[in-house]
Amino acid sequence: MASSTKNRTKLRAKRTLYVILAAVIVVIAAIGSAFAYQNSQAAGETVVKVGLVGNSDDNVWKAVQAQLDKEHANIKLEYKTFQDGIYTNQALSNKELDITAFQHYAFLNQEIKDKGYKFTVIGNTYVSPFNLYSDKYKSLKDFKSGDKVAIPNNATNLGRALKVLDSAGLIKLKDSSAENPTVDDVQSNPSGIEIVPNDAASILNLLPDYAAGITNTNFVLDAGKSPNDALYAPTISATSKSFRPYVNVIVANTDQKNNSTYKKIVEAYHTSAVATQIKKNSNIPFFSK
Repeated sequence: MASSTKNRTKLRAKRTLYVILAAVIVVIAAIGSAFAYQNSQAAGETVVKVGLVGNSDDNVWKAVQAQLDKEHANIKLEYKTFQDGIYTNQALSNKELDITAFQHYAFLNQEIKDKGYKFTVIGNTYVSPFNLYSDKYKSLKDFKSGDKVAIPNNATNLGRALKVLDSAGLIKLKDSSAENPTVDDVQSNPSGIEIVPNDAASILNLLPDYAAGITNTNFVLDAGKSPNDALYAPTISATSKSFRPYVNVIVANTDQKNNSTYKKIVEAYHTSAVATQIKKNSNIPFFSK
Protein backbone atom coordinates (compact mmCIF):
# COMPACT_ATOMS: atom_id res chain seq x y z
CA MET A 1 0.00 0.00 0.00
CA ALA A 2 2.83 2.35 0.94
CA SER A 3 4.60 1.43 -2.32
CA SER A 4 1.46 2.23 -4.33
CA THR A 5 1.12 5.61 -2.65
CA LYS A 6 4.78 6.38 -3.33
CA ASN A 7 4.36 5.50 -7.03
CA ARG A 8 1.34 7.77 -7.35
CA THR A 9 3.31 10.57 -5.71
CA LYS A 10 6.17 10.08 -8.19
CA LEU A 11 3.72 10.07 -11.11
CA ARG A 12 2.14 13.33 -9.96
CA ALA A 13 5.60 14.87 -9.57
CA LYS A 14 6.52 13.84 -13.15
CA ARG A 15 3.30 15.29 -14.52
CA THR A 16 3.93 18.55 -12.66
CA LEU A 17 7.47 18.66 -14.08
CA TYR A 18 6.18 18.12 -17.64
CA VAL A 19 3.66 20.94 -17.21
CA ILE A 20 6.37 23.26 -15.90
CA LEU A 21 8.73 22.36 -18.77
CA ALA A 22 5.98 22.93 -21.33
CA ALA A 23 5.22 26.33 -19.81
CA VAL A 24 8.92 27.27 -19.88
CA ILE A 25 9.15 26.29 -23.58
CA VAL A 26 6.12 28.43 -24.43
CA VAL A 27 7.57 31.40 -22.54
CA ILE A 28 10.98 31.03 -24.25
CA ALA A 29 9.31 30.81 -27.66
CA ALA A 30 7.25 33.91 -26.93
CA ILE A 31 10.34 35.83 -25.78
CA GLY A 32 12.25 34.71 -28.86
CA SER A 33 9.43 35.81 -31.15
CA ALA A 34 9.16 39.17 -29.44
CA PHE A 35 12.93 39.62 -29.60
CA ALA A 36 12.95 38.82 -33.32
CA TYR A 37 10.10 41.26 -33.92
CA GLN A 38 11.92 43.98 -31.97
CA ASN A 39 15.09 43.34 -33.96
CA SER A 40 13.10 43.58 -37.19
CA GLN A 41 11.55 46.86 -36.09
CA ALA A 42 14.89 48.22 -34.88
CA ALA A 43 16.45 47.38 -38.22
CA GLY A 44 13.72 49.32 -40.00
CA GLU A 45 12.66 46.22 -41.92
CA THR A 46 9.54 46.58 -44.08
CA VAL A 47 7.25 43.55 -44.29
CA VAL A 48 5.48 43.09 -47.64
CA LYS A 49 2.68 40.55 -47.93
CA VAL A 50 2.76 38.71 -51.28
CA GLY A 51 -0.27 36.75 -52.50
CA LEU A 52 0.53 33.55 -54.41
CA VAL A 53 -1.52 30.65 -55.75
CA GLY A 54 -0.10 27.22 -54.92
CA ASN A 55 3.51 26.57 -53.94
CA SER A 56 5.22 26.13 -57.30
CA ASP A 57 6.87 29.58 -57.16
CA ASP A 58 8.31 29.22 -53.65
CA ASN A 59 11.91 28.91 -54.91
CA VAL A 60 11.42 31.87 -57.24
CA TRP A 61 10.38 34.12 -54.37
CA LYS A 62 13.14 32.77 -52.14
CA ALA A 63 15.53 33.95 -54.86
CA VAL A 64 13.84 37.37 -54.80
CA GLN A 65 14.28 37.52 -51.02
CA ALA A 66 17.93 36.50 -51.36
CA GLN A 67 18.49 39.32 -53.87
CA LEU A 68 16.83 41.84 -51.54
CA ASP A 69 19.01 40.64 -48.66
CA LYS A 70 22.09 40.90 -50.86
CA GLU A 71 21.17 44.51 -51.58
CA HIS A 72 20.51 45.21 -47.86
CA ALA A 73 17.05 46.45 -48.86
CA ASN A 74 15.56 45.79 -45.38
CA ILE A 75 12.51 44.23 -46.98
CA LYS A 76 10.97 41.03 -45.63
CA LEU A 77 8.62 39.14 -47.97
CA GLU A 78 5.75 37.37 -46.25
CA TYR A 79 3.96 34.85 -48.48
CA LYS A 80 0.22 34.21 -48.33
CA THR A 81 -0.76 31.15 -50.36
CA PHE A 82 -4.22 30.66 -51.86
CA GLN A 83 -5.74 27.85 -53.90
CA ASP A 84 -7.73 30.16 -56.16
CA GLY A 85 -6.80 33.42 -57.83
CA ILE A 86 -10.26 34.89 -57.33
CA TYR A 87 -9.79 34.89 -53.55
CA THR A 88 -6.24 36.21 -53.92
CA ASN A 89 -7.53 39.25 -55.78
CA GLN A 90 -10.25 39.76 -53.18
CA ALA A 91 -7.58 39.80 -50.48
CA LEU A 92 -5.53 42.36 -52.42
CA SER A 93 -8.57 44.58 -52.90
CA ASN A 94 -9.33 44.32 -49.16
CA LYS A 95 -5.72 45.40 -48.38
CA GLU A 96 -5.01 42.05 -46.73
CA LEU A 97 -2.15 41.75 -49.21
CA ASP A 98 0.31 44.30 -50.55
CA ILE A 99 1.03 42.72 -53.93
CA THR A 100 0.14 39.54 -55.84
CA ALA A 101 2.09 37.42 -58.32
CA PHE A 102 0.03 34.65 -59.88
CA GLN A 103 -2.09 35.94 -62.77
CA HIS A 104 -1.60 36.91 -66.41
CA TYR A 105 -2.89 40.04 -68.12
CA ALA A 106 -5.95 38.29 -69.55
CA PHE A 107 -7.14 37.02 -66.15
CA LEU A 108 -6.36 40.35 -64.46
CA ASN A 109 -8.19 42.40 -67.07
CA GLN A 110 -11.25 40.14 -66.81
CA GLU A 111 -11.26 40.47 -63.02
CA ILE A 112 -11.00 44.26 -63.27
CA LYS A 113 -13.82 44.32 -65.82
CA ASP A 114 -16.10 42.05 -63.77
CA LYS A 115 -15.42 43.43 -60.30
CA GLY A 116 -14.19 46.96 -60.76
CA TYR A 117 -10.89 46.38 -58.95
CA LYS A 118 -8.44 49.29 -58.86
CA PHE A 119 -5.34 47.25 -59.67
CA THR A 120 -2.19 48.15 -61.61
CA VAL A 121 0.57 45.97 -63.05
CA ILE A 122 3.93 46.97 -61.57
CA GLY A 123 6.06 44.32 -63.28
CA ASN A 124 6.09 41.36 -65.67
CA THR A 125 7.27 37.95 -64.52
CA TYR A 126 7.00 35.05 -66.99
CA VAL A 127 4.95 33.14 -69.53
CA SER A 128 3.79 29.78 -68.26
CA PRO A 129 3.18 26.70 -70.45
CA PHE A 130 -0.46 25.73 -70.81
CA ASN A 131 -0.44 22.14 -72.01
CA LEU A 132 -2.68 19.15 -72.65
CA TYR A 133 -2.11 16.25 -70.25
CA SER A 134 -3.35 12.67 -70.34
CA ASP A 135 -2.82 9.54 -68.26
CA LYS A 136 -4.73 7.53 -70.85
CA TYR A 137 -3.28 8.42 -74.24
CA LYS A 138 0.17 8.82 -75.77
CA SER A 139 -0.85 10.45 -79.04
CA LEU A 140 -3.41 12.98 -80.26
CA LYS A 141 -4.51 10.30 -82.74
CA ASP A 142 -5.78 8.15 -79.84
CA PHE A 143 -8.74 10.41 -79.00
CA LYS A 144 -12.17 8.96 -79.69
CA SER A 145 -15.60 10.51 -80.07
CA GLY A 146 -17.15 11.07 -76.64
CA ASP A 147 -13.84 11.40 -74.79
CA LYS A 148 -14.06 13.99 -72.01
CA VAL A 149 -11.42 16.74 -71.93
CA ALA A 150 -11.31 18.99 -68.86
CA ILE A 151 -10.44 22.67 -69.24
CA PRO A 152 -10.41 25.55 -66.70
CA ASN A 153 -13.80 27.09 -66.02
CA ASN A 154 -12.74 30.74 -65.66
CA ALA A 155 -13.27 32.80 -68.81
CA THR A 156 -9.69 33.68 -69.69
CA ASN A 157 -8.10 30.27 -69.13
CA LEU A 158 -11.08 28.58 -70.79
CA GLY A 159 -10.42 30.68 -73.88
CA ARG A 160 -6.72 29.88 -73.84
CA ALA A 161 -7.49 26.15 -73.42
CA LEU A 162 -9.75 26.24 -76.48
CA LYS A 163 -6.85 27.74 -78.42
CA VAL A 164 -4.67 24.82 -77.30
CA LEU A 165 -7.28 22.31 -78.49
CA ASP A 166 -7.50 24.20 -81.79
CA SER A 167 -3.72 24.15 -82.15
CA ALA A 168 -3.72 20.40 -81.41
CA GLY A 169 -6.28 19.83 -84.18
CA LEU A 170 -8.92 18.40 -81.85
CA ILE A 171 -11.34 21.26 -82.53
CA LYS A 172 -11.57 24.17 -84.95
CA LEU A 173 -12.31 27.69 -83.70
CA LYS A 174 -14.05 30.31 -85.80
CA ASP A 175 -11.20 32.73 -84.98
CA SER A 176 -8.18 31.33 -83.15
CA SER A 177 -6.76 34.85 -82.72
CA ALA A 178 -9.71 36.01 -80.58
CA GLU A 179 -8.53 36.92 -77.06
CA ASN A 180 -11.15 34.98 -75.07
CA PRO A 181 -13.08 32.52 -77.24
CA THR A 182 -15.90 30.51 -75.65
CA VAL A 183 -17.35 27.08 -76.46
CA ASP A 184 -19.83 28.91 -78.69
CA ASP A 185 -16.88 29.91 -80.87
CA VAL A 186 -16.08 26.28 -81.76
CA GLN A 187 -16.70 25.98 -85.49
CA SER A 188 -16.21 22.22 -85.73
CA ASN A 189 -15.19 19.28 -83.57
CA PRO A 190 -13.57 16.67 -85.84
CA SER A 191 -12.32 14.57 -82.89
CA GLY A 192 -15.78 14.39 -81.28
CA ILE A 193 -14.40 15.19 -77.82
CA GLU A 194 -16.63 16.49 -75.04
CA ILE A 195 -15.21 19.70 -73.56
CA VAL A 196 -15.97 19.97 -69.84
CA PRO A 197 -15.07 23.12 -67.83
CA ASN A 198 -13.76 22.37 -64.32
CA ASP A 199 -11.90 24.07 -61.50
CA ALA A 200 -8.33 24.44 -62.77
CA ALA A 201 -6.75 23.15 -59.54
CA SER A 202 -8.71 19.87 -59.72
CA ILE A 203 -8.18 18.98 -63.38
CA LEU A 204 -5.17 16.68 -63.01
CA ASN A 205 -7.06 14.76 -60.32
CA LEU A 206 -9.74 13.95 -62.90
CA LEU A 207 -7.29 11.90 -64.96
CA PRO A 208 -7.61 9.13 -66.15
CA ASP A 209 -11.41 9.27 -65.65
CA TYR A 210 -11.20 12.03 -68.22
CA ALA A 211 -9.25 11.33 -71.40
CA ALA A 212 -7.22 14.51 -70.96
CA GLY A 213 -7.10 17.91 -69.32
CA ILE A 214 -5.53 21.34 -69.73
CA THR A 215 -4.43 23.35 -66.70
CA ASN A 216 -1.95 25.92 -65.43
CA THR A 217 1.67 24.95 -64.89
CA ASN A 218 1.62 25.87 -61.18
CA PHE A 219 -1.01 23.19 -60.59
CA VAL A 220 1.01 20.72 -62.66
CA LEU A 221 4.11 21.34 -60.55
CA ASP A 222 2.12 21.20 -57.30
CA ALA A 223 0.87 17.76 -58.40
CA GLY A 224 4.45 16.53 -58.74
CA LYS A 225 4.37 16.54 -62.53
CA SER A 226 6.33 18.47 -65.14
CA PRO A 227 5.22 20.38 -68.25
CA ASN A 228 7.42 17.87 -70.07
CA ASP A 229 4.84 15.20 -69.17
CA ALA A 230 2.34 16.86 -71.51
CA LEU A 231 0.72 14.93 -74.33
CA TYR A 232 0.72 18.13 -76.36
CA ALA A 233 2.50 21.46 -75.77
CA PRO A 234 1.90 24.43 -78.08
CA THR A 235 4.99 26.43 -78.98
CA ILE A 236 5.61 29.48 -76.77
CA SER A 237 7.58 32.48 -77.96
CA ALA A 238 8.46 35.21 -75.48
CA THR A 239 8.67 37.66 -78.40
CA SER A 240 5.27 36.81 -79.87
CA LYS A 241 2.53 39.41 -79.37
CA SER A 242 -0.04 36.61 -79.28
CA PHE A 243 1.33 35.54 -75.90
CA ARG A 244 1.15 39.04 -74.40
CA PRO A 245 -2.24 38.40 -72.70
CA TYR A 246 -0.70 35.35 -70.99
CA VAL A 247 2.33 37.08 -69.48
CA ASN A 248 2.15 36.73 -65.69
CA VAL A 249 2.47 39.90 -63.67
CA ILE A 250 3.08 41.45 -60.27
CA VAL A 251 0.07 43.52 -59.26
CA ALA A 252 -0.58 46.19 -56.63
CA ASN A 253 -3.53 48.34 -55.70
CA THR A 254 -3.49 51.36 -58.01
CA ASP A 255 -3.01 53.81 -55.15
CA GLN A 256 0.27 51.99 -54.39
CA LYS A 257 1.59 51.67 -57.95
CA ASN A 258 4.49 54.06 -57.25
CA ASN A 259 5.39 52.54 -53.88
CA SER A 260 9.20 52.63 -53.70
CA THR A 261 9.39 49.40 -51.68
CA TYR A 262 7.38 47.52 -54.31
CA LYS A 263 9.62 48.91 -57.04
CA LYS A 264 12.66 47.47 -55.24
CA ILE A 265 10.91 44.07 -55.15
CA VAL A 266 10.24 44.21 -58.90
CA GLU A 267 13.88 45.16 -59.52
CA ALA A 268 15.02 42.23 -57.40
CA TYR A 269 12.67 39.95 -59.35
CA HIS A 270 14.12 41.15 -62.66
CA THR A 271 17.56 39.66 -62.03
CA SER A 272 19.40 36.73 -63.58
CA ALA A 273 19.29 34.69 -60.35
CA VAL A 274 15.50 34.84 -60.33
CA ALA A 275 15.34 34.12 -64.07
CA THR A 276 17.30 30.93 -63.43
CA GLN A 277 14.73 29.76 -60.87
CA ILE A 278 11.88 30.61 -63.24
CA LYS A 279 13.43 28.42 -65.94
CA LYS A 280 13.76 25.55 -63.46
CA ASN A 281 9.95 25.68 -63.19
CA SER A 282 9.75 25.27 -66.99
CA ASN A 283 8.52 28.85 -67.38
CA ILE A 284 9.89 31.56 -69.69
CA PRO A 285 11.10 34.81 -68.04
CA PHE A 286 9.43 37.84 -69.60
CA PHE A 287 11.87 40.57 -68.64
CA SER A 288 15.29 41.62 -69.90
CA LYS A 289 17.96 39.92 -67.79
